[in-house]
Amino acid sequence: MIILHCLLESTWNTYKNKDLYGENYMNTDGFIHCSDIYTFHGVAPNFKNITEPMVLLCIDTEKVNPTVKWEDLYNEGTEYPHIYGMLNLDAVIDVLPFLRDENNDLLLNFKLQQILFEWIKQKL
Repeated sequence: MIILHCLLESTWNTYKNKDLYGENYMNTDGFIHCSDIYTFHGVAPNFKNITEPMVLLCIDTEKVNPTVKWEDLYNEGTEYPHIYGMLNLDAVIDVLPFLRDENNDLLLNFKLQQILFEWIKQKL
């Protein structure tokens, strides 16, 4: 399964040539926040006020070394994947731009649309 993690492009540029990512999350939350492709639209508004360029890490859960737990930590009725440990970057299968419209809302780029389509096909 593919899950997504959104971060600043400048942060990605710092870590993309390293083996592991997520130290700040481990220190603050104890896990790395992610979402699946289907629920990302509910998470995307959290980034609306960030003006710096952002990217989406497409992560293959079958390649992630730490435990991935699906949890509804805030009792919202939706479970999100959380990575409990530093993310091994060889589990990142693609990095996509976080595209926005004139209102700073998420736009689905073509590659993300393809991933979503493949995910939906697997569910049918």
